[in-house]
Amino acid sequence: MRYKSNHNVVYSCKYHIIWCPKYRRKVLVGSVADRLKELIYHVVNELGVEVLEMETDRDHIHLLVEVDPQFGVNKFVKIAKGRSSRVLRSEYSHLRSRLPTLWSNSYFVSTVGGAPISIVKQYIENQQLSESKTSKERWSKFLAKGERVIMQEQLT
Repeated sequence: MRYKSNHNVVYSCKYHIIWCPKYRRKVLVGSVADRLKELIYHVVNELGVEVLEMETDRDHIHLLVEVDPQFGVNKFVKIAKGRSSRVLRSEYSHLRSRLPTLWSNSYFVSTVGGAPISIVKQYIENQQLSESKTSKERWSKFLAKGERVIMQEQLT
């Protein structure tokens, strides 16, 4: 697994994102789809987001991206949808006549990558057990040492 970092966070935050045109209209075809991909690449380059995969269907777009957690996936989606809508609607008049806005307000996002949830849960559980075992051992040693000091004081 490859990690990225900014000034104070090391991360690997990959997201599967999907959004659709308003009313699920099938307008992402031909040159519109190509221009959309081009616009998304401009946005990701500007924002420092990495596109791992991108594909359009006639009525939605799929993105697999890695986003800095301090920047936020919501901010990326908002900028990408806003800019692509503005440019596409200015370049393609049929998008203005058929739709009040290009994109629906909603989108789908899911985290991707890393270990399965069950493995992460097991790792966290084992961390707690190992930490608690280590703590108990340290506490026992501390108490034993403290008892020896108390007994020596009582003898003198």
